[in-house]
Amino acid sequence: MFRKLYFLLFHRMTDAIEALEHGDAAQAKAILIRAQQDAETLYIEETEESASAE
Repeated sequence: MFRKLYFLLFHRMTDAIEALEHGDAAQAKAILIRAQQDAETLYIEETEESASAE
């Protein structure tokens, strides 16, 4: 699970950095917010699946 979270956040941070390099702070912020939401969703889904398997 943590590998998936790491890669999701790493790639989204890279996208946000690129947006900042192009002077688009609003886009960078949107990317980071979406990354946070997606990571939270993934974490919840993965922990629920783990709990169901037990």
